[in-house]
Amino acid sequence: MLPGQKGIKEVAVWLASACSSRGIAVLTGAGVSSESGIPTFRDKLTGLWEGYDPAKLASPQGFVANPNLVWQWYDWRRGIVEAASPNPGHLALARLEQLSQHFTLITQNVDRLHHRAGSKNIIELHGNILNYSCFSKRHPANFVAPGLTEPPLCHCGSPLRPDVVWFGESLPASAMPLATDAVLSSSVLMVVGTSGLVQPAASLPYIALESGIKVVEINPVRTPISDQVDVFIEGPSGGVLPYVVSLVEEL
Repeated sequence: MLPGQKGIKEVAVWLASACSSRGIAVLTGAGVSSESGIPTFRDKLTGLWEGYDPAKLASPQGFVANPNLVWQWYDWRRGIVEAASPNPGHLALARLEQLSQHFTLITQNVDRLHHRAGSKNIIELHGNILNYSCFSKRHPANFVAPGLTEPPLCHCGSPLRPDVVWFGESLPASAMPLATDAVLSSSVLMVVGTSGLVQPAASLPYIALESGIKVVEINPVRTPISDQVDVFIEGPSGGVLPYVVSLVEEL
């Protein structure tokens, strides 16, 4: 039962103290969004996309090989994202930010659900699926109609693509330095709903641990960092986070 999990009240005390001191950093992954019905890249594709490999579709090589296919797949994913709503985990993090003087949310998710939940200070490591830029020069696109079967062209003649980080691509230049600074300037790092396998985001908990920063992991399953963090709380973020934040508010 959640209230009896070892360390959960201690985590609330750490967070309450961090709200008025050095601050809190949070790293979120696909598990947070999956609770809003957004499939992760590790979920088996079904229906029209059964048999396709997401890792090949979400790559520059996949786009060059078949831009129409990649475009249609991302149009399908964008429809799922736009129909989804923030879940209690998203809302709890937004509330925790309101309670904290210094708070940074670092996310690997591209769905903007944290924004819609009310979070403000957000670093998007992997971009944003609701925006587009051109493939060759990354010129931004102001508006792209849904339902197109092939990528429209930029003013420079290059096809448009989702403004996300694909497999094999580097993060935006400022993303990791900002995320690292946010972690190092905090007293608690919460790692929520991430597999701990995708680099360079997966390095952030280790940076915190090496610097003596408290690291708390919230996940339904154990990950490569679970045995190293200060406290591991087993459970979905939508159930754990509202409870933890309610304890913080009581302190």
